[in-house]
Amino acid sequence: CLAITSGMYEVALVLGVEKMTDLSSDSITEALMTAASEEERAAGLSFVGLYALLAQKYCHDFKVSTEVLSQVAIKNHFHASLNAKAHFPFEISRSAVLQSPMVADPLHLLDCSPISDGAAAVVLASEKFAKKLRRKHIFITGSAQATDTVSLSQRASLTSLLATKQAKQTAFNMAAVECSDVDFLEVHDCFTIAELLALEDLGFYPQGESWTAMSNGEVRLGGKKPVNLSGGLKACGHPVGATGVKQIVEVFNQLKQRAGQRQTRQARVGLTHNVGGSGGSSVVHILQV
Repeated sequence: CLAITSGMYEVALVLGVEKMTDLSSDSITEALMTAASEEERAAGLSFVGLYALLAQKYCHDFKVSTEVLSQVAIKNHFHASLNAKAHFPFEISRSAVLQSPMVADPLHLLDCSPISDGAAAVVLASEKFAKKLRRKHIFITGSAQATDTVSLSQRASLTSLLATKQAKQTAFNMAAVECSDVDFLEVHDCFTIAELLALEDLGFYPQGESWTAMSNGEVRLGGKKPVNLSGGLKACGHPVGATGVKQIVEVFNQLKQRAGQRQTRQARVGLTHNVGGSGGSSVVHILQV
């Protein structure tokens, strides 16, 4: 985006690619943990362990049952069942989530995104160049990245990701939008707790209350603010290097009314939110017709 807005280039092809399934799960876990702090790696933590700590703190502080996390997985699998390109294109039940193996308390296997292969691509162009094509274009009106400490032990809060809050505010200011203007979202749900944190840090729900939206249908297809219509990382898949671009593709298809069975009724402003590691970095984009 910056290279184009600066005038350095007029058109750019952006690719996101990841091939993960050639390695064992242990090897992949070890490789991914290079994005964590040295002290966390030395302690034997993996990312599911780090997010389990966030989930424990969230449920403790806000007096929420850990079972509410299953509602995130159920909702995202429903959306994925309408997505032919999803890694897991099928629905799951509450009992299936709660009876799946415990990976890191309170996160069960079905609270976790899968190891996926995937690729996605978008073409970015300057407004001047795009006008030559005489097509209906989608505009990136806000784009921001923010960072925080990599180690959880150095953060002021374990129930909020500061990088997400900062990236959101910058992107919203750039796009001149508020939460009420956003029609749907694709957020980083590597584990079910991550979606709850994202919805609160992005300003759509007060702290400790986003879980209520999972049971009342607000964030489901047909609800007032659908979230992760692709199925999210949880069910569409999480090929790490492709995930951020894949989110852009999903929002683009929704804004162009090309999403098929999972098309949301109101699609004029969409948001993507991606996270690095356990919140050491965060990126937010606003796309509009």
